[in-house]
Order: sequence, then C-alpha cells, then structure tokens
Amino acid sequence: MPQPAPPVPQPVPAATARPTVPIPASPTARTGDAWDPPRTRHTDRRRGGRVLQTLIGGAAVLLLLSLTGLAVAALLDERVTTPPAGQPTPQPTVEQTTAPAGSDLDSRDTDQAALTAKEVFPAKSLVITDGKPAYRVLKTQASANCASAATGEIADLLVRLGCNQVVRGTLRSPDGDHLVTAGLFNLTDVASAQRVRDRIRPLLDDRQGRFRGMKAGDDTEAVEKAAARVGWQVRGHYVAYCLVTRADGERIPTDDTTAREIMYDLIELHLNRSVLDRRAAGGTAGQPTDGPTEDSAGQRGSDD
Repeated sequence: MPQPAPPVPQPVPAATARPTVPIPASPTARTGDAWDPPRTRHTDRRRGGRVLQTLIGGAAVLLLLSLTGLAVAALLDERVTTPPAGQPTPQPTVEQTTAPAGSDLDSRDTDQAALTAKEVFPAKSLVITDGKPAYRVLKTQASANCASAATGEIADLLVRLGCNQVVRGTLRSPDGDHLVTAGLFNLTDVASAQRVRDRIRPLLDDRQGRFRGMKAGDDTEAVEKAAARVGWQVRGHYVAYCLVTRADGERIPTDDTTAREIMYDLIELHLNRSVLDRRAAGGTAGQPTDGPTEDSAGQRGSDD
C-alpha cells in the first residue's frame, strides 16, 4: 500500500509583541514631602457620602432662605396693601393735649393778638379748683405802660427788653386775709422774657426795684405799700407774676404756706394752665421749666 504523504508543516505566526510595563520601584519617603497613603474603596465611599451630605445640606439651606424670603415679602406686601374701599387709611397716632390749631407763644410775631383784661380775668370771681372757695376779683387793668406795674430797675428792664403790655388784676384770697396782684407782662419773645426772669431776683435782693401792687379801694392799700411775697415764671414770650400781701399790712413770713399756695394758684393754675393754655390752643409754646414757687422772693414795702 502506498504510504500517506507526510504532513506539510505550516508556518507558525510570529508572536505579537506585548508592551512592556515597567514595575515601579518601592516608593521611598523623602524628607519634607507629605506622604499620601493609597486610597481604598472604603475611603472613596466615605468621601462620596460626605459630598452627598454637603450637597443635601446646602440645598436645605437654600430652600429655607427662599421660604423665609417669601414670608418676608408676603409680610411687606400685606403692610403696603391698599385697604378696601370704604375703609380709611390708618394714620399714625400723635398724642396731643390741646387742639391742633393755634398760635405759637414763643414770639409776638406768631402771637400778635394783644391780651385783654377780659381774657385774663373774665369774671368777678375766680374759681381755681372746683369745690373750693373762689378768689374775689376786685379790679383789673390792661396797660401799654409796663413800667406802671413795677419800679426802679425792674421797670427799666421791662421797657428795655420790649415789654409793650401788662394785664393785671387785684384779688382778695378766699380766706379774706390776703390781697393779691397778679398778671402777665407781654415781651417780644421767649429769649427776652427769660432775660427778665433771670434778672428779677438779683434786683429784688439788691432793692433796686419792686413790683407794684394795684390798689382797688380804700381797704386795699396794703397791696400797694406793704412788704410782699412775689413769684414769677416764663411761658413763651410772657412773664407771669403774682404779689401777695397780708390784708392787715403785716409782714408775711418767708415760710408762709398760704402765700405759697396763693402764688401757685394764680401763676401756675390760672395764668399758665388756664389763660395761656387757651391762648396757645394747640401751639408749640413750651411749658414752664421752673416751678412757680421756685422763682419767688420777698420785696420790701413801698417808700411812698
């Protein structure tokens, strides 16, 4: 039998060259370099979780701020919303003790109407407090001659600082034991009135002038000549004053409480709170800064 042909050897393909990957040498720590340990899958997962938490937290903060902004915007919008038709727009409340329209008593420029005796002493009796006995009004006078109500340097001071009017009245106290002359001097402005006020006490103390009491009959000579207690204060461009004597002409002690009460009644309660409050009628004149009995002094009797 014929022998089978021997197999023909096939060429073996050349082996594909593989890239050689160099194997790095073991890392060697160097002085001054920070060593960064190899990260693991566990570390990557933790860092990924922290990033996610940060993102969620930031989103929550933004959401909270946006809600707060909406609330504030809604509140502001509610405040400026126009009220429904038929309802008045709310106005700010301003507390006022008197009517809003009136004159400013700080200057004659804004308080031009002259005082009248009827305005200051409107009746023959003067009730200061309801339920208490009244003062008897014996005589009233309005004069353009301010020097008629004072003497010496006090009279000169009033004229020099622009006093153009005095309105006064003479009264008998409810107990009948005291005679009183009280009234208002009309100065140019509050500054001139304050200058008069500040000079009265030194002039009285130095006996360089005095207030004149106004006689109102034969039994009232004491108010014109006897030693007296005097009080005064400023309200706007007015100087209010009150002169108190004993009806029998005797000297009034310095600590006489009745005389002090009379000065308070006439200066503070009547001339200030009644007469000038009505005149101000809501103006901006300031209230007295000194108590009515703090600006008080004794004055000697008349030498006439």
